[in-house]
Amino acid sequence: MQIKVGFEIAYAATQPTPMVFMLSIHPSRRHDIIGAETIVTAPDVPLGYYHDSFGNICGRLVAPAPGITLRGDALVRDSGLPDVVAPEAEQLPIDRLPDEALLYLMASRYCETDKLTDMAWSLFGNTRPGWQRVMAICEYVHDRVSFGYQHAHHMKSALDVHEQRAGVCRDFAHLALTFCRCMGIPARYCTGYMGDIGIPPDPEPMDFSGWFEAWLSGRWYTFDARHVVPRIGRILMATGRDAADVALTTSFGRMNLSKFVVVSEEAKGS
Repeated sequence: MQIKVGFEIAYAATQPTPMVFMLSIHPSRRHDIIGAETIVTAPDVPLGYYHDSFGNICGRLVAPAPGITLRGDALVRDSGLPDVVAPEAEQLPIDRLPDEALLYLMASRYCETDKLTDMAWSLFGNTRPGWQRVMAICEYVHDRVSFGYQHAHHMKSALDVHEQRAGVCRDFAHLALTFCRCMGIPARYCTGYMGDIGIPPDPEPMDFSGWFEAWLSGRWYTFDARHVVPRIGRILMATGRDAADVALTTSFGRMNLSKFVVVSEEAKGS
């Protein structure tokens, strides 16, 4: 299967404004790109790239006044298979976790493990450690939280999501991965493309998606508390402790979003 992905994102700016953007496909999927991924700007400005502390590809630029448009495009080879399901995947004791996984047990900006640990153990303490426990967490979050773009708020934390019982995909991920951490399961936030492949088309405009990964049996497995069922065609862009680490764009000055279009669809004839 081949998947066409891309975006067009425009910002207005009243003065030259430095920006960092995280819009490239993740290094773990670079070998799946057919040809080359392109990211261009209008007007054309110099672009620089670097890897952040999580291994994500970040770009930097200075947006001129009165603004800038970023456009991206790629064709990606994909197996066409749904997310891996591994019911026997085990939860490892914390003293057996690799050093690099310990970070994903800690509290972070949107994931207040200190405020949710008691609740997590009361809800999931009797579940089987490992895959079944993570799925129990996903199902709980899926059943408790209602999805709606009108519920989006950039300051909403995992505890807020639990109390308000509404949010967008990042909120489902934040609450579920926080519960995982509370239960001793390393969990990290993921962002990327996920189109309506293998399911009825969603009438809402396409957006980037947020999900999470849990460390079980020595590897990262994909979980999605919003959808619960395995999905086809995820293309990872970035991972971090939570959404604060994987912001699509960060501007160092005032800018206003004026256009936001995302494409993620099976390429015709693939």
